[in-house]
Amino acid sequence: MSQAFHLDNRVVLVTGATRGIGAATVRELLKFKVKKIYAGARNPDGLPQFNDPRVVPLQLDITDPQSVTKARAVAADVDVLINNAGTAVLSHFLDSSEEVLGADINTNYVGTLRVTRAFAPAIVAKGGGLIANVISVVGLTSAPSLSGYSASKAALHSQTQALRTQLKASNVQVLGIYPGPVETELARDIQAEKASPESVAQEIVAGIKAGETYIFPDQIAKHVGQLWANDGRILDTALVREA
Repeated sequence: MSQAFHLDNRVVLVTGATRGIGAATVRELLKFKVKKIYAGARNPDGLPQFNDPRVVPLQLDITDPQSVTKARAVAADVDVLINNAGTAVLSHFLDSSEEVLGADINTNYVGTLRVTRAFAPAIVAKGGGLIANVISVVGLTSAPSLSGYSASKAALHSQTQALRTQLKASNVQVLGIYPGPVETELARDIQAEKASPESVAQEIVAGIKAGETYIFPDQIAKHVGQLWANDGRILDTALVREA
């Protein structure tokens, strides 16, 4: 059952805020009465001009433990964490190198967990809050040409489920966000109808406010989500048929 979540006076960290879904989510959050938004980026100089004093640039490379530790010290007042930073590399399980396949796992799964482990204690100490992980519909099925990415997002889906159970007693809501193809740099090589980052961000923030455990922020995502909810085997059957 969904539990509404209020954004008023919240301190939010959005990772991967330089462009795409991350930047659009920062802009969408600014429409509400949040107290502060840390815009996490590997290179803060590359952040767009948000033109709002509530936005605080934060150097954060989720693949670098020292960077995450420093960010935690600077942003110790966070009570909403939106794990958006990630990477996607075209890869195939049988053909791609371990290094290529491992890059997605290291960033999307291990890097996200590193950030959550760093900030979850502070969120708990503040009496609760919210953690939202940007996963993907391929975390529920798979894209053969994005084998490493699909595997990393499936692992992140599992991570999200486990954290939801672990943090429930601490009054921390843990949500999963499952976009389909979006007009971003990561999806430039994907041949499919794509949603805009702005429309996806709008759905993400609306889902957060509604406390939706599973957020499907575009039409393709909603379709996949419905199939998965009814019977996930349908997705596997369709995948094999298209191969």
